[in-house]
Amino acid sequence: MAISVVMPALEMAQETGKLLAWRKKEGDSVGKGEPLLEIETDKAVVEIESPAGGILAGVKSYEGAVVPVGEIIAWIVAPGEQVPAPSATAAATGRSKTEQSKPSGPAVAASSSPASTSINISPKARRLAKEHGLDITHIRGTGPEGSITTEDVLAAKESSTPIPATTAASTGTLSAIARLMAERTTKSWTAVPHFFVVRDADSAALLDLQKKSKSQAQSPPSVSPTITDCLIGLVARVLERHPALNSTWTGDNIRANPDINISLAIAVTDGVVAPVIQKANAATLADIATQRAALAERARAGKLSPTDISGGTFTISNLGLLKVDSFTAIITPPQAAVLAVGAISDRVVAVDGEPRVRPIVTLSLSSDHRVIDGVHAAAFLNDVVEAIREPEKWLRF
Repeated sequence: MAISVVMPALEMAQETGKLLAWRKKEGDSVGKGEPLLEIETDKAVVEIESPAGGILAGVKSYEGAVVPVGEIIAWIVAPGEQVPAPSATAAATGRSKTEQSKPSGPAVAASSSPASTSINISPKARRLAKEHGLDITHIRGTGPEGSITTEDVLAAKESSTPIPATTAASTGTLSAIARLMAERTTKSWTAVPHFFVVRDADSAALLDLQKKSKSQAQSPPSVSPTITDCLIGLVARVLERHPALNSTWTGDNIRANPDINISLAIAVTDGVVAPVIQKANAATLADIATQRAALAERARAGKLSPTDISGGTFTISNLGLLKVDSFTAIITPPQAAVLAVGAISDRVVAVDGEPRVRPIVTLSLSSDHRVIDGVHAAAFLNDVVEAIREPEKWLRF
């Protein structure tokens, strides 16, 4: 029986996904669980596995297409099996949505269209044309009312010689991850009302606990917990007391998330990704360390799966290893907050009225003011500071 390949929903509030690349061509054999395609979401570039073994057939969407979640983009069929007929609705209208946007004739028109500023073209198609150095005034649109679609641009790319680039050669082309990072941070910074709360925390007990955990860690498969692992566990437990920080802005109201899933910002070659420690408040320190190490390895190898990046409710970004004293981070919607962690360094501070040298870390909390007010943010950060001072009272071992 034919198995459909659909655009998956990998994130909360995700409506579409961008198809970046097919790993197989139509007619190729594919095994169940074998890498089939790559898609781009608001958070990462994700490799999607084949839902079944068979022959890839009936491909309806191509590289660069932005596809609604749940829409069929291809089929996996048995040898000799035919792709299922279109639905009754599609048959009545003559074509499906995807077929309507697929070029039905030459992609490059013989004559010029009006000026590019008045051309009916989607933002995604315009950006793609710019990236490939294509003159959109010479691309014929096959979408509704003659609009230029992504498929039209891709077809034009195959049949046309790109116009000379003005700045692309000198500035370079962003990778998919870097472009995605630029788009989502710009959207968050301009649309989300950020405010910031900063605290310093004495980290002596945290360092002692991490050293103790490291010495007790056994040989592989056990993983020695890091300071980041300890912070993930502490923050997750503190979030149990402050559900507002673990909530989501939906556009017109606030939704409390039932689970506490910590996204961890990890640098990769050409950007930052944020894999997720699921239900971190219920995990032991050893479990968190094992999950974090595996996620980091897959992230740097470009092998994150859909489940690796889905469901995050709060983010931690730690630049301590890079000797950064402090910084503020940009929120990843629909999350409501992100905690930025600096380096633990020796500083002279007042202890009982006397100067002392203590290991201090600076924590900066970025919050969405639509979801969180200053009092809630301050109370949460105060509890995080207390947890760092006495970590053994908060962590699960």
